[in-house]
Amino acid sequence: MFALYLKEIRAFLSSVIGYVVILVFLITTGLFLWFFPTDFNILDYGYANLDGLFIVAPLVFLFLVPAVTMRSFSEEKKSGTIELLFTRPLSDMKIIMAKFLAAVTLIVFSLLPTLVYFFTIYQLGLPPGNLDVGSICGSYIGLFFLGAVFAAVGVFASSISDNQVISFIIAIIISAFLYLGFEFIYSLDLFGNIDIFIRSLGISSHYSSISRGVVDTRDVIYFLSVIALFLYLTNFSLSKRKW
Repeated sequence: MFALYLKEIRAFLSSVIGYVVILVFLITTGLFLWFFPTDFNILDYGYANLDGLFIVAPLVFLFLVPAVTMRSFSEEKKSGTIELLFTRPLSDMKIIMAKFLAAVTLIVFSLLPTLVYFFTIYQLGLPPGNLDVGSICGSYIGLFFLGAVFAAVGVFASSISDNQVISFIIAIIISAFLYLGFEFIYSLDLFGNIDIFIRSLGISSHYSSISRGVVDTRDVIYFLSVIALFLYLTNFSLSKRKW
């Protein structure tokens, strides 16, 4: 599995996809945090925090992560190499995990350079270091889990179609519903006492909870459960293949 994982990482980094994803993420978040005259602009806001990054980043990931994962199995199916892939002495789940972990690794690569933002606002604080480090650390953990969920969704979407564009669109739709859909349903206030439960089914509720700086076991279990669900669905989808 490790060899396949390294192969996937090399495939990302030997093509423009990996670098484009990282650059687009950094440029987009950088523009919103430092240049665009928005509520997220750190210099205009005049307060040393990274809240803007953790609001903008999930929306950017909503498009970039499916762009990374759309080729996971779709390209293998289209090129016909998927038959060769599944003749390896690896279980289907190990192959899925290798592709999933490779996508998650690329997400981590895109997050690491944003630590420059952290060190910058750390120095901009008055006095230097006057910021909520616990909240920022929690937000990074939440953002990692959110990206991992999007990656699991993307791998699943790639397993059900041999068209990368269709896989990309399906992944965006599912990820958007998980992140924003349940919040929207909750805002309608239609279900009375179970509104809170409906909200808790969405990513946003748990992401916001972790971003407060307290890593609740319930939030971690939620993220791991959603990831496991979509990896299982990917395995189920591939087990139904007919060649």
